[in-house]
Amino acid sequence: MADEEKKWTPPQPEEQHKWLLKLVGDWTIEGECNMGEDQTASKSTGHETVRAVGEFWTIAEGEMKSPEGSGLTRMTLGYDPQKKSFVGSWVGSMMTNMWVYQGELDAAKRVLTLNTVGPDFENLGKELNYQDIMEIVDDDNRILRSRMQGADGKWTQIMSANYKRKK
Repeated sequence: MADEEKKWTPPQPEEQHKWLLKLVGDWTIEGECNMGEDQTASKSTGHETVRAVGEFWTIAEGEMKSPEGSGLTRMTLGYDPQKKSFVGSWVGSMMTNMWVYQGELDAAKRVLTLNTVGPDFENLGKELNYQDIMEIVDDDNRILRSRMQGADGKWTQIMSANYKRKK
């Protein structure tokens, strides 16, 4: 018997795709960034709109303001059943690096940890591991924490932001 040719069938949303829909909506943001022990933390405010792209993807469009200036951000997130991993990207008007994500949801289905690699801002030309960690507090509140892994292997939080759903 010859091998039967497998035909493509439209994918069905999985539990992870449905989780992403919790992010959909309009959000206010209050954030703080600290890029080093010898630097003063920078506070920022902004807003973000997250839209569904069909049943499998979200796209977040944000705008932040801080004493240093303003910036536009775009994030895509989805779930790839083949990789068994969340995937996505992040770009911001304040830098030239595109952050490419791969990550997983914790067992409680509240925290999504997105792993990425990006520039070492203290050693130009080198890269470090980073994580963006999204925590769903409740339907109207979420937290984003960013951290980087130093050459010594130690993780240091460099940014946090509280998101509150606009009513």
